[in-house]
This record gives sequence, structure tokens and C-alpha cells, in this order.
Amino acid sequence: MALPLGSQALEAALTPRLAIVEERLRDAVAQSDRLAHATSRHLVDAGGKRLRPMLTLLTAQLGDGTRPEVVDAAVVVELTHLATLYHDDVMDSAPTRRGAPAAHEVWGNSVAILTGDLLFARASRVVAGLGPEAVRIQAETFERLCLGQLHETVGPDDGEDAATHYLQVLADKTGSLIATSAMFGAKFAGCDVRTVEAVTRYGELAGVAFQLADDVIDVRSDAETTGKTPGTDLREGVPTMPVLLLRQRVAEGRGTDADADVLAAIDGDLSGDDALAQAVVALRGHEVVEETSRLAHEWAERAKDSIDCLPEGDVRDALLTFADALVARAS
Repeated sequence: MALPLGSQALEAALTPRLAIVEERLRDAVAQSDRLAHATSRHLVDAGGKRLRPMLTLLTAQLGDGTRPEVVDAAVVVELTHLATLYHDDVMDSAPTRRGAPAAHEVWGNSVAILTGDLLFARASRVVAGLGPEAVRIQAETFERLCLGQLHETVGPDDGEDAATHYLQVLADKTGSLIATSAMFGAKFAGCDVRTVEAVTRYGELAGVAFQLADDVIDVRSDAETTGKTPGTDLREGVPTMPVLLLRQRVAEGRGTDADADVLAAIDGDLSGDDALAQAVVALRGHEVVEETSRLAHEWAERAKDSIDCLPEGDVRDALLTFADALVARAS
């Protein structure tokens, strides 16, 4: 989803700067090697919402948004995001990305992984120009991205609450980079520490809300209107909050026979389209989906509360509207 600005003044200020970011992205992924050039441009050419660089440009409007460092920072966060997509698609066996075949479907897993590594390298090259502190922040964000993926892959430790573990995965895998996107904008626009800390917190909370909403959409989505095939995460065995909540109920003896039947369908062979459709329908009607939607709204409200200290105006309004829009998709 795009970041709703709701202000003609913001649109006029940010649209040309986003165009510069887009041009810089294409320059950043250009490679002298023919194969590397083709693979690196694959997802850039496929487009995308550019949510993270737009957030950087938006929070920069709380200070001097015209500083050239702001554009560099916006390029860094999008390059980092693109790099993670190459890796994620391999791990999730995703056949498409942004309406195009996933890179691993075209060139194979090894090439896709190495392309992601190349983009991380290019992001590092750009962030180096922003100074040692920016390099440190980028490194810490990269570490959290990796830890989030690692912890999602191996699951919770014995005795660890699965839902709590999952929320930390979301904070690391998604929230950390959205937080850095917001932080970089305010920081490189010269905002005070209080403002930088507020938008950073906002970004992480909004990132968790975003992913919880996606968990609901994976069950409730209509492929014709959303472009996302229902049950994709179920088929790939990716843990999502509705399934974790249902599994928790059954494990603790709070579940009914019907709950056990739904879980059995989810844990069955979902390689066939009919079996997947039946599992989606069974889960879609369960109250754990609505419970996940409520959780998404709670995290969005926390994100909104975190920017109470920001001055009233177009930027704060846009951030509040964005938090609401994130979870409205899952209502």
C-alpha cells in the first residue's frame, strides 16, 4: 500500500524527491557485469510502493527535508529492503514478486541469494557516505533483519510463548527497517533527538501492525482485488498469528473439537488447491482471525500514541492516517 499524504503541499514537496530516489536506485543497482546487472535490476524494474523511502522523505519534513543526505538515506533503506526480498523469496519458495517471476524462478536460488548480497553491498556503499553513525545504524538494522528471519525459521525455544516470540520476529524482520527509514529521515533533516526517537518508535510499532494485518489478509484476501493468493503462508508453512493462536488454544486444552479439526486441516497436505481452499475457509471463519485483526489495531494505536510529541501539521497527520490505513486492510 502507498503512504497516504493527504496534503497537496506534501505531495508537491515529496513527489519530485521520490523521483530522484527512483533515479538514484537505478544508478545504484547498475553493474558492469551483464548477469549481475540484469538480476540486480529485476525487482527495481518491477516497481513497488517505495513505502520505506517515502517514509524517510516524509519524516524529513519535520526538519530540513531538502538536505541531500535525506535522499541518500532513502536510497539506502530501499536497497536494503530489495536485498531482503531476494533472500525471502528463496526461503519462502515464492513464485512471483510484484507481478513478475521471482528472481530465483528465473536464475535459480544461488544467483538470487548472491544478488541480494550485491544489493546489501551497494546499500553499504551509499550509507558509508552518510558517516560512521549511519553505518552503525545500518549494521544494527541488518543484524535485526537476519535475526528475525533466523528466529522465524527455527521457531520459539521450548517453553517460550509462541505468540510473544512471533511478535519479536515481526519487530525484527519488518519493524526494524521501517523504524530506520523513519529515523534516517528525521535525523538527516536535522531534527532534535526527541523527534528522532519518536518517529523511530512509530516505525517499529507500525511495522508490527503492518505484518499482523498481512496475516489477516493472507486468510481473508481475494486474489482478484488484492493480488495476493489466499493461504500462501499456510501452504508454505510460514507461522502467522491466527495459526499460532489456534495452536495455542489446542495445546492448552482450551480448544474445541472444531478447533482441532481446523488445525488438522492446516497441518495436512496443502499442496493441492482444493485442500488449501478448504483450510483457508475453515480458518477464515475462526475467531482467531478477528483476534489477530484486533491485535493489529492495538499496535497501530500504539504507533499513533508514540508521536503525540510531534507538532500538529501535515506530517503528523500523514503518519496518523498511515497507521490507520495499515490496519484498515485487515478489517
